[in-house]
Amino acid sequence: MKTLRWGLVGLGRITRNFINDLHLVDGCEVTAVASRSLSKAEEFAAEFGVPKFYGAYGDLFADADVDIVYIGTPHHLHAELGIAAMDAGKHVLCEKPMAVNQNQVRQMIGASKRNDVFLMEALWSRFNPSIEESLDLVKEGAIGEVNYINADFSFAAKLDVNGRLLNMELAGGALLDVGIYPLFLAYSVFGKPKEILATGRFHETGADIQTSIVLKYDNGVAQAMGGFLSTSDMVGRIYGTRGSILFEPWWHKTQGYSLIVDGQLQKFSRPTPGNGFTYEIEECLRCISQKMTESDRWSQTNSLELMGIMDEVRRQIGLKYPFEQ
Repeated sequence: MKTLRWGLVGLGRITRNFINDLHLVDGCEVTAVASRSLSKAEEFAAEFGVPKFYGAYGDLFADADVDIVYIGTPHHLHAELGIAAMDAGKHVLCEKPMAVNQNQVRQMIGASKRNDVFLMEALWSRFNPSIEESLDLVKEGAIGEVNYINADFSFAAKLDVNGRLLNMELAGGALLDVGIYPLFLAYSVFGKPKEILATGRFHETGADIQTSIVLKYDNGVAQAMGGFLSTSDMVGRIYGTRGSILFEPWWHKTQGYSLIVDGQLQKFSRPTPGNGFTYEIEECLRCISQKMTESDRWSQTNSLELMGIMDEVRRQIGLKYPFEQ
């Protein structure tokens, strides 16, 4: 296929990491960036050698030289901007979580279908080689019948009442920001749970700062935790009747894994280039070149079901954002 031309919206830390990885992937180029601040967009474009910059997202969506839009804004804008980009005929890679709730994800999927454009959630861990190989090993029965998963994602954040992490208007909080990763691992192995038990602790702003979840399935249990108060071991482990798979910390961007079967240990090194985003970028290239509107490795249904799990967790712990009806 011809070179895939990217437009980037939301020019914060994660987009800076993303554009560096874009430069590592053949067949991609960044043609435009956009921010609500024209000066910020101009500075970003100058730093990374991007030819066009805009002070309004809609101007980038209207640019005929953009094929696909990467959305790296705070969570609360994902659905609105994703739908606007797709209605303008652009493919979309939207940072995780896909949106704030399942209804918004449904609307985004609807926009993908009516415009016949590609849409994928940027759940980059799904494409990490260690995680992908491990999921294949689980399917092959390498560790027997899986019955337990333990995964956490917690770090001691510098909590600022005026910052994004605690801002309810921006859909802040631990669950959507980091809790999604342990839930993703459990979902990827077990699918949708039969029962969810969740509890959380909250900051005075109303944002969750520690959320712990138990997911029950017919054939097993998963424990997932996300938080901002302490730095955990950041370990992800999958247990079966014959052995287990242990991801190196921080497991969501792991550089290798250990396979323990019948007491025998094997270690596998799988270093990732750059910041680890190249694999999801390559997936976008593959799917769009094959005229697919969604990935068959991390589908729109996968995003919808994962968001449904988080919706139930939020219902149980009483987490609702002020802009939700």
